[in-house]
Amino acid sequence: MPKTLPLLLILLGSSILFAQEVRLPVDIRQHNLTTYNASLFNPAFSLDRNNPQSVAIWTRWQWQSIDADPTTIFLNYSRKLNTKSAVGIGFFQHNTGIFFNTGGVLNYAHTLELSPLVKLSFGANLFGFQQNLADTRFQTDPQIILPQQQTTNDFILQFAPGINLMVENFSFSLASENLFDYNFASKESNTLASDKIFMAMVSYDLPIAIGSDPTAFLRPSFYLRTIPLLDNQIGLSTLFSTNKYWGQLGYNNFYGISVGGGGTFYNRVSLGALIEFGTSSSINSKNPSFEIVASYFLGKPEDRRKVAGFVMEDVIIKTIEEERIEEERIEEEKIEKPEKAAPTINEEKQEKEAEKLEKKNARERVAQEKALTREKRKEAIAAVKKEKEELAERKKIEQKQAKVAREQAKKDEALAAAEKLKEEKEQAATKAKEGEEIAVSAKQEQERKQDAISAVELAEIEAAKKQDLEKRTEEQEKADQPKAGEKYEEVTAEDGLEPGYYLIANVFGTKKYYDAFMKDLISKGLNPKSFYRSKNKYNYAYLGRYATMAEARKARDSKFGGKYPEKTWIYRVVGE
Repeated sequence: MPKTLPLLLILLGSSILFAQEVRLPVDIRQHNLTTYNASLFNPAFSLDRNNPQSVAIWTRWQWQSIDADPTTIFLNYSRKLNTKSAVGIGFFQHNTGIFFNTGGVLNYAHTLELSPLVKLSFGANLFGFQQNLADTRFQTDPQIILPQQQTTNDFILQFAPGINLMVENFSFSLASENLFDYNFASKESNTLASDKIFMAMVSYDLPIAIGSDPTAFLRPSFYLRTIPLLDNQIGLSTLFSTNKYWGQLGYNNFYGISVGGGGTFYNRVSLGALIEFGTSSSINSKNPSFEIVASYFLGKPEDRRKVAGFVMEDVIIKTIEEERIEEERIEEEKIEKPEKAAPTINEEKQEKEAEKLEKKNARERVAQEKALTREKRKEAIAAVKKEKEELAERKKIEQKQAKVAREQAKKDEALAAAEKLKEEKEQAATKAKEGEEIAVSAKQEQERKQDAISAVELAEIEAAKKQDLEKRTEEQEKADQPKAGEKYEEVTAEDGLEPGYYLIANVFGTKKYYDAFMKDLISKGLNPKSFYRSKNKYNYAYLGRYATMAEARKARDSKFGGKYPEKTWIYRVVGE
């Protein structure tokens, strides 16, 4: 049996015998974490609510003034590996009222996109900490002495999984704070199966349009927590958040009412505080609890979390449009299929009717032939035969005459076309000859005029070009002159450097510091370059190369477009 059981039983008995005191729950008491460090409530929340990539610290003073030692401290760094995975690492100290736990925690979370509007996220926190008996700050009665454990420096591993189902703006999550744990000192589970802590939460994000802020939202939440040897905790909370500030209200049936808020400065630094008042008769006489959270956002400002309602809007519109196009395609196929089938049906119907008519005519002919006598049949047959022969002869003559007429018409058309083509060629040749003569005459006249003015114009053009070149050279030399107090260096092309104006960020003689500096610039989103000057054996790290001094000065004076606030100077390479 785990060694914590006697302690829990004694505390339970003391709470019954001394009803005037309330025993503090042994959980981490992270029910007010709504944004930063929310992965402590559910490890799957590190994908969005933690606002990765960031460093955040959360402290809580349970039923005591803020000048005392915090009962809980959690320092955490979280970042995204990609769009679907996030990791975190942190340090924590926590006073359960019985034990004082000190250690670290690793976090991992991953999301599966089941559809454009449905995502399933899962994650886990792995705690590793040393567990010692706590002080008597929360002891039920000072006259009750807790039994001392044989080992006062236990090391414990604790596994806390969690899942989160998101359907558009709706979220349903489940988590356990200590689903699996192991005490290496006692070589057994640290808690009984009945001492496991479970948490469930439902929430809904309501996008709110506030000016040009696309991230503002209101998130009402409801949660349920099971606590060993105590009644279940039921809580409500509402978070209102923008990209500059947030506020939250909450209620927990054990801890009472909480009010908090905070602000974000320069899109990176966030600072907030919360106070919690007991409302039940058993704890309303205790001091309020305080919480402080601070965070520094390390990523790009545009990567900060956006509320699902705005993020999914384009996906919803796209899905609806795709469904509309698919429905139109299906309707068109339904219309086309009958149209394609109709000719086939009509043809079959016509063939059947023709067969019926042919059979009917055949029967009628047989009946008529039977009615005639043999003589009449012969006469009728002969007359019909003669008529057919005459008809065939007339048709043959008509076809011959038509053929002769067509051939003559073709000959006439060909002759007329040939005459017309000949006439057009003659006219074209005449016009071409006239055009050539006019062009030759105009060319000769132009050449005479050009010869007369070319010498003067050429001299004027050359003089203007020379004057313009001298002016530009003078202006360039004037612009290249260093200003008073301006750091500037000029060298003749060496080591294969391309001529131009280099905006130098720093110069290093040691490769260690040079590599660290370049890595730091890249981490800030810059694309630095460098060159090695063999003359002085220094590496020059520069942000960009420019064609003119004016461009280089503009980049320097603007702090490289606001991307590099440190000092820079200009290094000019002149071509040989």
